[in-house]
Amino acid sequence: ISVDTPNVFNEGSPFVTTCPFGPNTSYTYSDFFAHGFFPSTTFFHYRYHSQLSLQYADGLRVAFVIYDPEDPQAHLYDVDDESTIWTVADWWHNTSVSGLASYNATQIIPGLFNGAGRYQGGPEVPYAVQTVTTGTRYRFRIINLSARADFVVSIDNRMSSTFSMSSATTSLYVINCNITMSFFSYLYLQVTADQPIGNYWINAIPQGGNPAHNLNFNSTLGRGILRYEGAPAEEPATPMTLGPQDANLLNEADLHPLNPIPASISHFAAPEPNYILDLTTSMPVDLTVWEINSISYIPPTVPTLIKILDGASNASDFDVHENTFVFEKNKVVENLRLTFFPTFHLHGNKFWVIKSNATDTVNTVNPIIRDVRYPSSTGSGGTIFRFTTDKPVFWHFVAGLGSVMVSDPEAIREQVHPTDAWGEYDALCPAYNALPPSEQ
Repeated sequence: ISVDTPNVFNEGSPFVTTCPFGPNTSYTYSDFFAHGFFPSTTFFHYRYHSQLSLQYADGLRVAFVIYDPEDPQAHLYDVDDESTIWTVADWWHNTSVSGLASYNATQIIPGLFNGAGRYQGGPEVPYAVQTVTTGTRYRFRIINLSARADFVVSIDNRMSSTFSMSSATTSLYVINCNITMSFFSYLYLQVTADQPIGNYWINAIPQGGNPAHNLNFNSTLGRGILRYEGAPAEEPATPMTLGPQDANLLNEADLHPLNPIPASISHFAAPEPNYILDLTTSMPVDLTVWEINSISYIPPTVPTLIKILDGASNASDFDVHENTFVFEKNKVVENLRLTFFPTFHLHGNKFWVIKSNATDTVNTVNPIIRDVRYPSSTGSGGTIFRFTTDKPVFWHFVAGLGSVMVSDPEAIREQVHPTDAWGEYDALCPAYNALPPSEQ
């Protein structure tokens, strides 16, 4: 799970900060609170999932919520509990092993809303139901658990307001509840139950599927039901649609942080960059791997952190296919404009989005702060972001799409002290490497 921790050996990135542990074994992540594993800046909801290969596509993924006892926006809602957690997810009928083998041909499987859904030609299983009481204000926490699918989420016949995106609380922003959520993303949605008592469709429409590749795909079957107390236990009588036709779509450039993040920064302005990072992505024809700057990430046999603890300090000390960048600690990095990039995620870090796809404006005064972003090929010249180099971070490692950022190797050696369970960096790896390939 991507939350901050000063002890990066517990950060959970396979072959970057640790080796995995095998079948029928366990590993205890200990002393989180004692070492500041959950600082105040991490109050939010997250996607908790296996980091090894594509195990999360096989179902090793759940929602993980850290509630803020001093939430500055608690006056805006009445209910925020387990009953108001919404998840959307893609539904794969085969295992990730077979899916990855046909990566180019694989398309989105029908979507799930709160774990339930239908597919073309399948049984008409009951849709998940969200029950609400007239006059009550709800904070819904929407989490995209997908391996690959984006979703457009909306509620029929209503206006809504959202006030956070991807782990950073934002000022209130009113929309027509038609929100595009890339995989790995999460947000808050505030809804007041003020419609006539009845049943309304919650549209959770998966994006990117192609019936030519998947005869079970029908995007309109991705949905749930918003049911008011007193309404009959039945499906809405209105047609299943893809959402409002007159939607006031969420414009990321209009979102601004409620509070500065990190707390040590006393203003909203993004700091000036110390480094400019030029990243390009590509997928060679007929290959099922991605490349960043013409390099496809291949996990090393010795994790990056172990190499650093053993003395590695420069980019040349790491394998070429680790795609490792080394920066000084507490510097600011800005990317050149990303025009096409699968979901960008800094593991355990947040970043300023100083330019969104939908605008030509570069905002360094009060830009939105996120930890997940999907730079699209549409819009006005790509996305620009900035981040600080205060801990090792990484991106998605499957299918070659990955890169490692190392911040101040010398400071890591001074400050990182693995627990006995981690084995002073020599217990987990030998045990994992001794496993047969079928169990790795």
